Amino acid sequence: MSELSRITVRRKVVRLTVGQSPTTREDVLAAEEPLEIRVNGRSLAVTMRTPGNDYDLAAGFLVSEGVITRSEHFFTARYCAGATDEGVNTYNVLDVSLAPGVEPPNPSLERSFLTTSSCGLCGKASIDAVRTKSSFPVADDPLRVSAELLTSFPDALRAAQAVFEKTGGIHAAALFDGATGRMLVLREDVGRHNAVDKVIGWALKENLLPLTGMVLMVSSRASFELAQKAMMAGIPVLAAVSAPSSLAAEFAEEVGMTLVGFLRGDSMVIYAGAERIESGLPAGLSASGQRTMA
Repeated sequence: MSELSRITVRRKVVRLTVGQSPTTREDVLAAEEPLEIRVNGRSLAVTMRTPGNDYDLAAGFLVSEGVITRSEHFFTARYCAGATDEGVNTYNVLDVSLAPGVEPPNPSLERSFLTTSSCGLCGKASIDAVRTKSSFPVADDPLRVSAELLTSFPDALRAAQAVFEKTGGIHAAALFDGATGRMLVLREDVGRHNAVDKVIGWALKENLLPLTGMVLMVSSRASFELAQKAMMAGIPVLAAVSAPSSLAAEFAEEVGMTLVGFLRGDSMVIYAGAERIESGLPAGLSASGQRTMA
């Protein structure tokens, strides 16, 4: 079975509208299956994900956890045969081999239980392992983004969501060039953290890290974990169509990241790093034409 054929699943459902007779039809659902990520033969994590771009997911996960920072660190990856008692390859166990000389993950990174599609941090073995030091500081990134350009990203994201169009039930993350507005890559997954890892993993394999001058756009809320993943990849701007968490806002301010939420239509709310967003108005003038306090 190919990876692509498992992204969506068809299922018979009953459509019921009050006051009308129920009808039976076929619906399309986003697939959700476990993926066990092994490193050098040792199990590191199990995450619930949508099959597809699993190599990107594993690579991005390892970047997010501070294990690797360059494409040459990610030596090989293969699906493990014999994952079941019958010896069948389920394509749900991926073993990554790190390049010679690359330190394997610290045991403190190992997930002590299943990571769900809605939570990527819940399996951390300790609270101390939640914060990870980045090799790519973002505070000094000189990027300045036009507010008008930034407001075009949600529509571009939505237009490229092929699986969402079929299922209506999947997250997306995309990487945009903050200067030109060009979308470099988009990934979809039932887990918002997986979608971000898939984007970062793609960038690693393309030798693009650190992602200086880039904007990470997500179709979900902006959690602390997403902000941390952006920081680990050197992304200076995280934008979301929904709200951020308080910890995400605090973290963004702490590391010098720009955090934008409620990016919808022609408006947004900037929670940290407002100096990177250019309104196009003269300094000291508000959108209403009123002078602002210096």
